[in-house]
Amino acid sequence: MTPENIVGVVFIGILVLAFVGVALKERVQQKHVFLNKLRREWGNAPSGEWTVEELESISHYTRRREKGRFKVDDITWNDLDLDSVFLQMNSTVSSCGEDYLYSLMRLPEFDPEILKERDRLMEFFRSHKQEREKVQLMLRLIGKRKGYSVSDYLEAMGTAPVRSVVRYVIQAVLAGAAIILFFFSPLAAVAALVLMLCVNGITHYQESQKIEPYLSCLSCILRLLKAAELMGNCKIPEISRYSEKIREASGPLQKIRRKCVMLVSAKGADLGAAAIFAYLNSYFLLDFIQFYRVARLLEDQMGRVETLLEQFGILDASIAVASFREYLPLWCRPEFVSPEEKVRIQAEDLYHPLITEAVANSIQAEGGILLTGSNASGKSTFLKTVALNAILAQSIYTCMASSYQGTLVKTMTSMALRDDLQGGESYFIVEIKSLKRILAEAEKGQPLLCIIDEVLRGTNTIERIAASSRILASLRKENVLAFAATHDVELTYILEKLYHNYHFEEEIRDNQIFFNYQLQRGRAASRNAISLLEIIGYDPKIVAEARKAAEDFEQQGVWKPLC
Repeated sequence: MTPENIVGVVFIGILVLAFVGVALKERVQQKHVFLNKLRREWGNAPSGEWTVEELESISHYTRRREKGRFKVDDITWNDLDLDSVFLQMNSTVSSCGEDYLYSLMRLPEFDPEILKERDRLMEFFRSHKQEREKVQLMLRLIGKRKGYSVSDYLEAMGTAPVRSVVRYVIQAVLAGAAIILFFFSPLAAVAALVLMLCVNGITHYQESQKIEPYLSCLSCILRLLKAAELMGNCKIPEISRYSEKIREASGPLQKIRRKCVMLVSAKGADLGAAAIFAYLNSYFLLDFIQFYRVARLLEDQMGRVETLLEQFGILDASIAVASFREYLPLWCRPEFVSPEEKVRIQAEDLYHPLITEAVANSIQAEGGILLTGSNASGKSTFLKTVALNAILAQSIYTCMASSYQGTLVKTMTSMALRDDLQGGESYFIVEIKSLKRILAEAEKGQPLLCIIDEVLRGTNTIERIAASSRILASLRKENVLAFAATHDVELTYILEKLYHNYHFEEEIRDNQIFFNYQLQRGRAASRNAISLLEIIGYDPKIVAEARKAAEDFEQQGVWKPLC
């Protein structure tokens, strides 16, 4: 071997060792950064922002699971701002986890045993830091991708193109020959190396534009398999049923991962080595060769991949809820009553997790609850609190209360509605359609919790009272627990034999209005709307005449004409 060849070999050896050393150092550093972040954020609301498009992507996994199941519909989800609640607890470290956590909230569970198993997992992870972090380090290999969920990748993989790899193999062989040529003619090798860098680089750039989404899909699956290999060998008895399912599902798929070592690393599954293998893939076209060879193999194995997604999702979501429980100032496990009992909810110190220093309220409700009070007194927030806790009880087995007992129910709301400008529908049309879906669900005979804020606010007073009283009366069924808020005190009299009356009230002191947000029994008795006109400086004559007109109407039941 000539001195030039020896120098070339030594140079290549030093280069390889340098790359390996940098990769190992980077991997160790990233592990420490990751663990520090986990420990810093444990028991706190997660940081970060999500776009509407990203939240939409996260919801796609739910569509794959919802067949034949009750789903919290879009109206209820938006009424309760459940996107914000989801983000408050989404400290998951993998796309599987956040997809599954969202799905838990969107698809309430009606089997108490399943809910108790979720609680067992959550509490195990909450009290076992070492095991929790061990699992999270495995889940970290799956990671998250902004804008796309694992479910999106799996669905897209089914449309991957099929192509022969002969062309790519020939170019890879020529690229390898250019390196081997170094041992015989360094000058010729340099020319050949530059030529193949250009040819393969251009090919890689052009082809990547066409199949990059599919390469990302396969890379995502390979990340799952890498994590599955570690999880399948995990020796944590408390999660053995999940690790066993992962091992069974991933076993036949591991040969696919072994055929794609370079592709895994190129797409970041082996953290720290991504840059090195990206260059190698670009030069040898290995990612294309590996992709087309395994794409066909995956066609009949996607069910196993779905199993991996679900099992990883369960573990990651359980850890996120455990952290959420640590974050809450007060929480309890729900107690579900027998299906033979009346549909009811009994809760102490119920509060809303999105409200800082929230005022807690207690309620014992069955049949129907009619809620009155002025604007901003707390009616809508209380209704949302009831509905939200009912959903969380049947999804993450966690309620924001000191105690919660109730029936397993379907939860539906009609609250924060808007005009449908694109559909050309007025507020009133949107509202009556929203109410109709609740009435239709009530007819099915299954336990239903329905929450309605300001029934038929989109029409005139006479028709509103006439129609809303009949709608609310029709909801007084054995299988329905109905909550409704209204400004129409007349409804509290019309429906007093069907609904229990509760109210929120305010107090005016020193020309200021104060709300205590405490739920009170009975109908609202205060009349402070006109007083508020006086507080903010309306003409005293207008205030005095308005107050006199209200008193006359209450006594005579007739509005006097103005002239």
